[in-house]
Amino acid sequence: MAKKSIVNKKSIQFLEKYINNAAPTGFESEGQKMWLEYIKPYVDDYFVDNYGSVAAIINPKAKYKVVIEAHADEISWFVHYISDKGFIYLRRNGGSDHQIAPSKRVDIHTDKGIVKAVFGWPAIHTRKSGKEETPKLDNIFLDCGAVTKEEVEALGIHVGCVVTYEDEFMVLNDRYYVGRALDNRIGGFMIAEVARLLKENKVKLPFGLYITNSVQEEVGLRGAEMMVQNIKPDVAIVTDVCHDTQTPMIKKIEQGDNYAGDGPVLTYGPAVQNNLLKLIIDTANKKKIPFQRAAASRATGTDTDAFAYAIGGVPSALISLPLRYMHTTVEMVHKEDVDNVIRLIYESLQKIKNNHDFRYLK
Repeated sequence: MAKKSIVNKKSIQFLEKYINNAAPTGFESEGQKMWLEYIKPYVDDYFVDNYGSVAAIINPKAKYKVVIEAHADEISWFVHYISDKGFIYLRRNGGSDHQIAPSKRVDIHTDKGIVKAVFGWPAIHTRKSGKEETPKLDNIFLDCGAVTKEEVEALGIHVGCVVTYEDEFMVLNDRYYVGRALDNRIGGFMIAEVARLLKENKVKLPFGLYITNSVQEEVGLRGAEMMVQNIKPDVAIVTDVCHDTQTPMIKKIEQGDNYAGDGPVLTYGPAVQNNLLKLIIDTANKKKIPFQRAAASRATGTDTDAFAYAIGGVPSALISLPLRYMHTTVEMVHKEDVDNVIRLIYESLQKIKNNHDFRYLK
């Protein structure tokens, strides 16, 4: 029998609302408002920076500062060019996947509101077998039902409008959470749940905890770069997604061997501070929380790197959530992994002491 989830019904209602809301890179504010409203009852204070990153704080007067962090933004598109016949061409905003675009429905965000559109694609009957063009950035296009450039512009669409997919949250086989933007709003959800558990279980931490939801990770860890300067933390535990490598067409020799459902993934690499990682592993073993391992060749590619190498070096670690089909509209994570990431962060925080010295040499 599966364990009872630590995520309650109210939490899942928030998660669904949070995932379904569009918060593309550079335009995260509506999602950040939702997140802040949800976490406020569990924290003492908060601040918001100029670009929309949020830190919700427990024990704001404490000198020693620990961050738990996720990123709030999702990949999207920008309107780049409108043809005379009203077809709309795009630029990426983050790592948007051109191959999944054809036949997808989208929302174009304008000052007048949402305009619906679709990614058009030539019918199979009109394509020559063996000579078919594959979807590329220069041949995928949106059709919003307009037949001239002027009609498109009359709808409020202009170069620079942001475009998101309309796909929404669902639970698959009572086992997986599925949706667009699980990378990495599921991370923001998990760190908020840590704050909830600390509050409900009346856990008193001996340091200041900064539950940080950063913007603009998808374009180079930019929000985290700003927040590490704003907070100046002593320790950082970052959570993001990594690849479940059990699905077809993935080479384990290149991508590693991680399973959705087998627990959080702990990364080894230069940016990860080994004494902090050891604390997390010891906690997992003691609390019987399953975990997996991964290796990063140089950078982790997550906000961990932004924290680790800033302000003279911040001891940082990465706790990842295995995810299937990254940067598609059907990203998929295992419910038990979500629980176990929350548990691992929650328990690890209670092993960090005030003024904890993680240096290798003392």
